[in-house]
Amino acid sequence: MKEYTAEEMNEIFVARRLRLGKYLEENNVCAAVFVDNEEHRDASIRYYTGHTSDAVLAIFTDGYSILVPWDENLAKQNGHYDKLIPFTRYKNNAIDATKAILNLGYTHGINSKVELPPYLTYPEYLHYIDSLASYDCRCKEDGAFKFTVDSRMIKDEYEIQCTKEAARIGDLIIDKIEEQIKNGTIKTEMDVALLIERELRLNGCERAGFDTLAAGPARSFAIHAFPGYTSSDWPAQGLSILDFGVVYQGYTSDTTVTVAKGPLTEEQEKQLELVQKAYNECVQLYKKDNLISDVAKRADTIFAAEKRKMPHTLGHAIGLEIHEPPRVSPKTVDLKFKPGMILTCEPGLYDPEIGGTRLENDVLITEDGNEVISHSRIIRL
Repeated sequence: MKEYTAEEMNEIFVARRLRLGKYLEENNVCAAVFVDNEEHRDASIRYYTGHTSDAVLAIFTDGYSILVPWDENLAKQNGHYDKLIPFTRYKNNAIDATKAILNLGYTHGINSKVELPPYLTYPEYLHYIDSLASYDCRCKEDGAFKFTVDSRMIKDEYEIQCTKEAARIGDLIIDKIEEQIKNGTIKTEMDVALLIERELRLNGCERAGFDTLAAGPARSFAIHAFPGYTSSDWPAQGLSILDFGVVYQGYTSDTTVTVAKGPLTEEQEKQLELVQKAYNECVQLYKKDNLISDVAKRADTIFAAEKRKMPHTLGHAIGLEIHEPPRVSPKTVDLKFKPGMILTCEPGLYDPEIGGTRLENDVLITEDGNEVISHSRIIRL
């Protein structure tokens, strides 16, 4: 992918903060506060600054930002902000840090109204408003936090390139897995999971997008097998599932491969064909201005015709988090596919006797259709 200079990266983050600042101004709010810690992870901080985790961030009406990171050295290396203050200055207390940075950045706002993050617990919120007595604190589900989440649904060019790179690396890993299945190198669920962990890091990724799910035929009936992988044979005769993602520069892929090792029963063959049919028909409908709910309903209709039911949604958006809105669900009312969205298409069926089948790829919505950016598949042996 394109190499971005530090100046270009800074421009990306400044533009994102200015959009939020404009929203705050339009809604007569001085500042929005975001908190990322072990109690609640918030990808907003990475979205607005590039800093990876554990910090307090305030963004004001004019887009001015003050970042208070726990790891000062890491923030200086990776972060983009207007002012940085070490968290240790406030004894690692998020409330004290919030009060201090609001006082410092007050002139960049328009009044005393402050939006606190909606994921605060009620006791936490009470502590905040006690400490911030001179501010008019709000905690809204439909405020600056939702604006940020909605903004993240439409990926900018940098985000698209990062996700494409994650998908490309995931494809390389899938190809290697298929090769090693066929030459006998991969024998167990653990073998495939550890291969993924090694290969993603060799290819410049940060981590897996989530715990890898490698389930042989005895466990593939579970949507998300628990535990994620064991020392059991993989793949064995029947239907095996592999669900994994890799993270490049913060952005994750999400793919699922089904390995069908014969001889298969008539029911297993029928399930494979049904999932492939649902995937083929639905992925073509991931297009600008199509209602998301209609596409989800199409998958349900295909399965219902054969008296089967998919126990999860058809897909979800991906980005800085593995599950982002929107969901590709019949319940996603009145929302249409828009250019810049990246969503999974992952029809699946599961049965304790037949086993599980899921086929999942990542789809970028474009102005004139879509681009399937990953290349997962059903592998037959």
